[in-house]
Amino acid sequence: MPATVAEAIEAATARYVDKNPRSKPLFEKAKASLPGGNTRTLLYAAPFPIIIRKGEGHKLIDEDGNVYQDFVGEMSAGLFGHSHPRLQEAIISAVKNVGLSLGATNPYEQRYAELICSRFDIDRIRFTNSGTEANLHCLAAARRYTGRHKIMVFRGGYHGSVLSFPSDASPNNVDLGDWVIVQYNDPDGVKKAFSENKDIAAVIVEAIQGHGVIPATVEFLKTIRDETTKAGAIFIIDEVVTSRLSPGGLRKLLGIEPDLITLGKYLGGGMPFGAFGGRADIMSVYDPSVPGSLTHNGTFQNNTVMLNAGYVGMSEVYTADAVELLNNRGEHMRRKLAEVFKGTKFCVTGRGSLMCVHATNTGMQPSQMTCWDDIAAVDALDLRKLFWLDLLDAGFWVQPRGSIALNLQTPEEAIREFIDATARFCDKYRALVALPNAS
Repeated sequence: MPATVAEAIEAATARYVDKNPRSKPLFEKAKASLPGGNTRTLLYAAPFPIIIRKGEGHKLIDEDGNVYQDFVGEMSAGLFGHSHPRLQEAIISAVKNVGLSLGATNPYEQRYAELICSRFDIDRIRFTNSGTEANLHCLAAARRYTGRHKIMVFRGGYHGSVLSFPSDASPNNVDLGDWVIVQYNDPDGVKKAFSENKDIAAVIVEAIQGHGVIPATVEFLKTIRDETTKAGAIFIIDEVVTSRLSPGGLRKLLGIEPDLITLGKYLGGGMPFGAFGGRADIMSVYDPSVPGSLTHNGTFQNNTVMLNAGYVGMSEVYTADAVELLNNRGEHMRRKLAEVFKGTKFCVTGRGSLMCVHATNTGMQPSQMTCWDDIAAVDALDLRKLFWLDLLDAGFWVQPRGSIALNLQTPEEAIREFIDATARFCDKYRALVALPNAS
């Protein structure tokens, strides 16, 4: 048994390399045309990423024939699994019977818009190509509607590839100015920021912060609602990921009513998708029949394959009963993981079918994790890496950062096997992961 975490990681990495002899040369070949052999930073992993060849149901198969049970769920976009038969039918039917890229208004956009507006209880909606675009256009709507420019955001927030705030504004953000950055889950900080800034156009927030899967408190969200109402600012909840947690989105579970919401991920039925919507008076700033309205273009915003796949996915597959079943499974899984992690430096945060495994030097518990800064101060990156390598070796597709998103094709047996594998990990490395004086 390795005496240190570093030795354990070295041994686990050696097994990783031995098990994936084809991935490394394929990665090296990719570096000739892609910077770092990669076109999506999140998926890079040292010493090289495993190259996945295909997905079937809830499983992934890599270039060496290794099979993994998928617990990443494409960061929530893979909610339907990799080969749901009804979605396959919808996509094939759209290609054969409707056609691709019509370059015209089509009936499928109205049909899907009506369904989403009804499901999420919003007045109007516009489609985009991604959640990133949805957030950017949503902020533009708020700025036009209020005539102001400042936007309140939160440390650790992620609203897309060019709109993130790990601590300050990310250096590759599309808009580097006029951000009011406040600590997440800090009601007093929100009040203070409004008292010091009289020209805030909007507040945008995740009701569960994706970075770390940290839930917002109801008090925090209600404070934002109260302060935006008093200031005449727009309250935006980013539900790109969390809309999967109830038929009406997480905000309905929490009893919070924003002015606008943004959507994305799984709502495209496996196709690229984004959307933003809410109050009719705010959304009217994008009405092209009104002179001076904001322009909102995008070639694939009313793509026929996406509109048909998304509609079938939401109307026939991810029904209210399916929402309840999937998220109940997630609650059960998180409770079991918490039992397995008891007495170790690991814990798990989240809600429903979304969660994140954490490793900290102090054994910090979920109730103490109110914002990403809490975690970052004690984050045990080496233990997280060891967990990732060990679970991969056991046949589970997981993220180095610990994020988990269940998909509809994941059977209960796979969840039990994941919990058992986690228990074996804790037993195997007990001397390295146990808290001092843990019973």
